Amino acid sequence: MIKVLFINNDGGGFADYVEIEAGTTVNAFFRDKIGGDASPADYTIRVNRQPIASSQELVEGDRVTFTPTKIDGNIVG
Repeated sequence: MIKVLFINNDGGGFADYVEIEAGTTVNAFFRDKIGGDASPADYTIRVNRQPIASSQELVEGDRVTFTPTKIDGNIVG
């Protein structure tokens, strides 16, 4: 198990350290934490403040941020 800082800027937003299996990809982490019908294309996903490939494996101490690109039908930014 490894620990990463997960920052979810969806809705009210929150940040917390979470434990995940070593070798977890960004895509698998997204599916686990956001789930449902959510599409990664609707989020800006960063690891350590950098855009990344969905196949990238997370490592101990990574900072993972999910920020929706649309809120209530409006484009953010």
